[in-house]
Parts: sequence; structure tokens; C-alpha cells
Amino acid sequence: MTILLTDLHVSYIQKLGESKSDLAYHLSSHLRLNAVYWGFTALNILGRPEALDRDEMIAFVMSCWDDEAGAFGAHPAHDAHLLSTLSAVQILLMQDALDRVDAPRVVKYILGLQQPSGVFAGDAFGETDTRFLYCAMNALSLLGRLDALEEPLPVNSQADGGSNAVDTPVPQTRRERVLEYLSRCRNYDGGFGSVVGAESHAAQVFVCVAALAILGRLDLADVDTLAWWLSERQLPNGGLNGRPEKLEDVCYSFWVLSALAILGKVPWIDAQKLEEFILSAQDLEVGGIADRPGNMVDVFHTHFGIAGLSILGYPGLADLDPVYCMPAALVERRGLRTGWVGLPRRSGGA
Repeated sequence: MTILLTDLHVSYIQKLGESKSDLAYHLSSHLRLNAVYWGFTALNILGRPEALDRDEMIAFVMSCWDDEAGAFGAHPAHDAHLLSTLSAVQILLMQDALDRVDAPRVVKYILGLQQPSGVFAGDAFGETDTRFLYCAMNALSLLGRLDALEEPLPVNSQADGGSNAVDTPVPQTRRERVLEYLSRCRNYDGGFGSVVGAESHAAQVFVCVAALAILGRLDLADVDTLAWWLSERQLPNGGLNGRPEKLEDVCYSFWVLSALAILGKVPWIDAQKLEEFILSAQDLEVGGIADRPGNMVDVFHTHFGIAGLSILGYPGLADLDPVYCMPAALVERRGLRTGWVGLPRRSGGA
């Protein structure tokens, strides 16, 4: 039986970014801060956070600060974005350096991205998506400023959200607007989409369910119907897909499992077959995990594969909080643990 190749994965993550002369390094600069978060979180779950230099990491995060916007970009000199701002907050929190963040300015930046309908844009250019709504809820929660959602949000007669936009009054506080928007994104199959009217997708299900968990409103999800839809994402080879009729992909080991853990329904899938699928996607020579067996590895799938194994109770891993996608012990110390349930941590070998 294949086991998790911890030392190889640690080595793979350590070597990322060494070849700064490679074209691929520069073409992926728009994901750099996110990649640091993925790699460092994976190391934390593997129990090896010291594998990357702390001071160097903090210095890089702070070099991504966009002082004009009051938030973080994905790379030095890049415009601020909500996704990279969340990654910066998560990294600094894991490094016990959250005091480096100008929290009032970051909170102001986040709130400034909320649209009249309640959804959030990712940046000043205005693309909206439930992913960005989740990023906002996650970051505000980690910064201890969910109370900012109790502020009123000006009413706009035409709430955005596609064809379902209506010229009617909408809830008045930022929090009420968020919850109303999430409810409108819920589909007949129990799933959630990226915007109102979009098809259900496992990654969007995660962000919507996790946002509801942060806000303490999981009652707005149709738990059994949604858990059934999520469990139907498992294919005969054990892997999970994001939508019906799509290929399996290791990253859905987190998107689907995290949502099931938040709903308390992880046993609804075949955990052993999924674990075997994730492990089969490892590179046995250089480390890292790919989207599926035989493909090129990357830090994104390495992180989410290890995250999925943690939720499945794989031996020797630290607990991962599926709501925040961070070490559970850290989330608990901040008093933010919700009622998620993963599989019990097994002892000994795989």
C-alpha cells in the first residue's frame, strides 16, 4: 500500500521558487502569495512548519502590501486583491505575526468591496463571486472584525446577481445582505453556484457552506440534500469530481470533504478509496501531488491533497480546520472553532 511520502513533500515545497530565472516562475507571479499559503499550510499539517524560513516568509508577505489600497497583492507591485489579502492574513497568523497587519485599513478595504446585493468583488475591477464573499468572511473573522458586518449597507434598487436581480427592497445590514445573497445562490439540488443562477459546483459549495458556518447560519443549507449531492461526486476509482460527468481531481478531496465535514457527513463517502486515490497521485521521485495519477505535480494539489488526508484521519497529520483551511489548533486558540467533524485520527502506519 502506498503511504504519504512526507519527507519528499517537504523537500518539494522547500524547492519551490528556487528557479527564479524560469519563465514559469514569472508567469505564475499572480498566484505567488497564494502559493506560499498553500505550501506553508501543507507543511503545518505535515508537522514541519520550520521547513521554510520564518523571517524570509514574513518579509515576502509584507513586500506584497499595496499601500494605496490598504491590502495585499499576490506579488510585490501587484494590485491588491481579496484572495491574496486573505492568504497574507492566514500566513501571518500561522507565523504569529498578525500584528504586522494594518487591520483597520484591511477591514476598510474588504468592506469597500461589498456590492449592494451582499456579494463581494475580488478587487477594484469588480468581478464578483461567492469565492470572494468567503474570503471576506474568513479574513474578517480571523481579524476579529465580523462585527463590522452589522453596519448598514446602502440600498441600491438594482441588486447585482444576474437575471434574478430585482427592483425590490433588500436587507439593510452587511451581514443580512451576505446571508440573503447566499440563499439566492442555493440550487434545487442543495448545492451552490458562483453567482445567483449558476450551476452547483463543489468548490462553490465549500465557500458558501464555510461562509455560513463562520456566520453561524448553517440552517440556511439543505443539509441532507446537499450531503447527498456531495457524496455523489465520488467516482468508482475513489476520486471526487466537482460536477456531474467531470473527471476526478485531487483538489476536490478538500472542496467536497471540507463541506461534508462542516455538515457532519464525511462518512457518506468511501474514505478508504478516496485516500488511496490521493496517495496514488503522489510523485514517488520528487514529491508533490498531482490532480490525478501520472500528471505533473503542483503546490495547489499538494496542499489540498494533504488537507483531504487530514480530514480523513490519516495517521501522523495535524488536524485541519475545514472552515478556515488552517491548522485546527490555531483556529481553536482564537475561539473560532465551528461544529465540523472529520474522521478520527488513526494511529500508527497507514
